[in-house]
Amino acid sequence: MDFELPVEVEALRARVADFVAGEILPLEADRANFDAHDNIALPVLETVRAKAKAAGLWAPQSPRARGGMGLSTVARAVFYEEANRSIFGPVCFNCAAPDDGNMAVLAQLGTPAQQDRWLQPIIDGRVRSAFAMTEPHPGGGSDPGMMRTRAEKRGDGYVVHGHKWYITGAAEAQHFILLARTSDDPKRGHTAFLFDADQPGWRIDRRIPIMGPEEHGGHCELIFDGLEISAENVLMEEGRGMKVTQTRLGPARLTHCMRWLGLAKRCVEIATEYAATREGFGVRLADRESIQLMLGGLAMDIEVGRLLTMKAAWEIDQGGFARKEVSMAKIHVANLLHRAADVAIQINGARGYSRDTVLEWIYRYARQARLVDGADEVHRMVLNRVLVDEGRDFWRWPVADRVAE
Repeated sequence: MDFELPVEVEALRARVADFVAGEILPLEADRANFDAHDNIALPVLETVRAKAKAAGLWAPQSPRARGGMGLSTVARAVFYEEANRSIFGPVCFNCAAPDDGNMAVLAQLGTPAQQDRWLQPIIDGRVRSAFAMTEPHPGGGSDPGMMRTRAEKRGDGYVVHGHKWYITGAAEAQHFILLARTSDDPKRGHTAFLFDADQPGWRIDRRIPIMGPEEHGGHCELIFDGLEISAENVLMEEGRGMKVTQTRLGPARLTHCMRWLGLAKRCVEIATEYAATREGFGVRLADRESIQLMLGGLAMDIEVGRLLTMKAAWEIDQGGFARKEVSMAKIHVANLLHRAADVAIQINGARGYSRDTVLEWIYRYARQARLVDGADEVHRMVLNRVLVDEGRDFWRWPVADRVAE
C-alpha cells in the first residue's frame, strides 16, 4: 500500500495553501466581506475568483479541455481539504456544492451539445446551478421511490408538475438538474432533466430559513406547475434518472468529506493557537491534561477521516463505486466536524462563541453535515445491507493482480 502523494499533487497542495493564506483568509476578518446570509459577498467573490483563475486554481473537477484542472479524485481530496481551511475557500475555486457535483455529473454523462449548453457556463463561472431532487412529505427524500413530481410526455417534450424543497443554491442558480417521475416502473421510473431558470412553468415559493450560514442561493422550496422541457434536455435517457443520481451523489458525498476535513483542521488550528497563549490560575491551557486529551483526540479522529476519505477516493479512481467507503467516510467526517467545532469553542470559551473567530460559523454550518446527502442513519442502513451481503468479506483488502518480485 502506497500512502505517498505524487510530487505534483503535493506541489498543487502547497499552491492552494498559499493562495488561501494570502488571498482568502484575510477576508474573514472583515464583516463587510460577508453577505446577508453569512457567505462571501458576491462582488468580493468575483475578485477572488479572477485571481484563482489567473493562478491556475480553477474548477478542479472539470476537464482540462473545458478550462478545468482535470484532477483525479485523490488529487481533489488534497485540493479540497486545503481549500476549506477558509470558510470561503471552495466557492472561490469553483469547487463548492452544489456546482461541484453538477459539473462532475454533466462532464461524465452529458452529451457534447449538453455540455456546451449547460456545463460550460458553470465551469466558466458565468452561472450557478442546482440539483432538484428532495421533496416534502409525502414525497421523496432519501427514498426516491416516494417521489411525486411527475414529467408527462407530450409531443417531443415533457411537462412537469410537482413540489421540491431544500434545493441548495436555487435562488442564485441559472441551470438546474431536475429529477422527476416519468413512469411507475420501480427501477426505471425516474428521469433527469436540464432546465434554465428563465423558463416559465416553475417558481421559487420561498427561501427556507435555516440555523446556519447558507450557500449562495440558499435552500429553496420550488413549485412546478407546467414547466415544459424538450427531449433534447433529458440527461442520459428517459428512465435513467436513478443512474444519474447515483453517479452524482456518491462522489458528491465524498467531496463534502474532503471539504469538511479542512474545516475540522481549522477548528483545531484556532483552538491550539489559543491554548498555547491563554493562561488560567498560572497554567497555560495547552499544559492542562484535559485540553491535551481534547486536541489529541481530535487530531486522531481527523486522521481517521482522512484515511477513510482517501480510501474511497482511491477506489473511485480505480473505477469502483466505493459505496460502503463513501458511507463510512460520510458518517465519520460529518460527526467529526461538529465535534471539532464544539471542542474548539469550549477551549476558546466566550471568544469561541463570539464572532471574533469563525468557530461559531463552522458550528452552525456543521449541524447540517449529518443530514445533507443522506442522514447518518441512512448510511448506517446502507452499511448493514452491505454487511449482510458480503459477510466477512466486508473487511477484505483489495489484492494486487500481480505477484511482487
